[in-house]
Amino acid sequence: MADIQTDVLIIGTGPAGSATAALLSSYGIENMVVNRYRWLANTPRAHITNQRTMEVLRDLGHEVEAEAYLHATHQELMGENVFCESLAGEEIGRIKTWGNHPLSRAEHQLSSPCLMNDLPQTFMEPILYSTACKRGTHGRMSTEYLSHAQDSDGVTTTCLDRLTGQEFTIRSKYLVGADGGNSKVAEDLGLPFEGEMGVGGSINIVMRADLSKYVAHRPSVLYWVMQPGADVGGIGMGVVRMVRPWNEWLLIWGYDINEPAPVVDEAFATQVARQLVGDPHLEIELLSAGTWTVNNMYATDMQKGRVFIMGDAAHRHPPSNGLGSNTSIQDGFNLAWKLASVLKGQANATLLDSYTTERAPIAKQVVTRANQSIGEFGPIFESLGMDGGTDIVKIQASMEARCDAGPAAEKQRAAIREAIAFKKYEFDAHGVEMNQRYRSNAVVTDGQLEPAFELDAELHYQPTTWPGARLPHAWVFKRDGGVKVSTLDLCGKGTFSLLTGAGGDAWAAAAQEAGDAFGLTLTVHVIGPRREHEDHTGDWARASEIGDGGCVLVRPDHHVCWRTEDMVSDPAGTLKRVLGAVLAHVDA
Repeated sequence: MADIQTDVLIIGTGPAGSATAALLSSYGIENMVVNRYRWLANTPRAHITNQRTMEVLRDLGHEVEAEAYLHATHQELMGENVFCESLAGEEIGRIKTWGNHPLSRAEHQLSSPCLMNDLPQTFMEPILYSTACKRGTHGRMSTEYLSHAQDSDGVTTTCLDRLTGQEFTIRSKYLVGADGGNSKVAEDLGLPFEGEMGVGGSINIVMRADLSKYVAHRPSVLYWVMQPGADVGGIGMGVVRMVRPWNEWLLIWGYDINEPAPVVDEAFATQVARQLVGDPHLEIELLSAGTWTVNNMYATDMQKGRVFIMGDAAHRHPPSNGLGSNTSIQDGFNLAWKLASVLKGQANATLLDSYTTERAPIAKQVVTRANQSIGEFGPIFESLGMDGGTDIVKIQASMEARCDAGPAAEKQRAAIREAIAFKKYEFDAHGVEMNQRYRSNAVVTDGQLEPAFELDAELHYQPTTWPGARLPHAWVFKRDGGVKVSTLDLCGKGTFSLLTGAGGDAWAAAAQEAGDAFGLTLTVHVIGPRREHEDHTGDWARASEIGDGGCVLVRPDHHVCWRTEDMVSDPAGTLKRVLGAVLAHVDA
């Protein structure tokens, strides 16, 4: 008999694992999360936090969202991505990023009640982990996953207590591997992957130094340093990344992946810092240093039987586009409600098959996009003459030529401007962050055709209530007091929701009957004049794509799973059919 029993065991307390634990506990599901180390992240690796991830934190509770904002660097300080010869040297160009261009800012504000921000992993993980533990998760540190064996009833996992050296077993109904880019859970499962690991080498140096005189007038998360000789493996240039404005930094420098990783001591770190900053007398406080590899790999199947993988275990890619922790947390948002529905007896276990169907394409997308973004630095290198060879004198002369008068220099400057502007596909790809549309058996379209993207789908979020898409955000207003509420706030929290208009009163009784049939709560919100929520601006009427008698049925993860433009003849029977299909009931 196992030493410990729980419903869901999660390996790893990173963004994916801790978010999943917090969500499961919020849904009333017993779970345990283990971490082989003594505490959480000790370096500020992931940091860009997009609106969709903040919506997950908001769903966990406004207090969770508020704590994230409390520790985050706000969006307005993220946006002047600078390309320069060094922080103290000449600036080559810059681009407004992360929703800070006025046109992009408007799109961000229209798309979500939440704000993008910069929240280092050293702050994000404790927020998620503490939320999980406060709500009932059993957290266990210094506990290393060794192996697992699954059968028809559950999974037996063997772990090592790294404090005592004793092995013990945990019996769970389901196992989630959120154990990072070298996932042993994924390896033990033998899941299929595409791509390759270790395509480039990079060095991280975390340090303290007051650099405000170089950066406060051009606030940004990232300062890209273009110097002769910088194009060595990894991301191909030096990066000065803000951790805390403006005195804590993470420096990134490449190394040749075909050679042994360098030893990064205080002398090495100080040399790199002085070179990137351009101050030969700079003194730093070295906090930590390490090396990492650029990966280009994703799982084509994220589950086998009762075992699932998520986060970096499933999608392994460089930090380009800031998609890592965001995609990881959103993996958890997708899986947690499905596990809860199955464990509560509301859904058939085959609902869980939709996890891979829905999230594996996202894994492929983010890995492809992140690695493509690295390649898109090529035109910048080319325009500066840094695209080949090691002749530093020749490279320096080419970089300086941009300052000349005459047709050749004018052409070079135009090429530099165009190359930098094109990096919006890395630094302001709002569509990549928000346009996720699921196609699976957990969505019922009833033959409704997916709307085409009218704008660039990587750059621009395009809202729709087409089943499979995330519910569009619109502000509606409480009749009692007039307080504005996002349509997203009317949904989620582990329950299905139905939004309808003034002609949709019949949906309330139908939802009660359908919910009772499956043992779940189906919350109905009638939006219209003299109703609990009113649409004074008409934004919801325009975004909903339904008439007054139609409805939009929303899953606990904010994704639309069905809609009808008008009232149907048998609303209760129709909802039973749809919920039966979404919840994978054989007799649906």
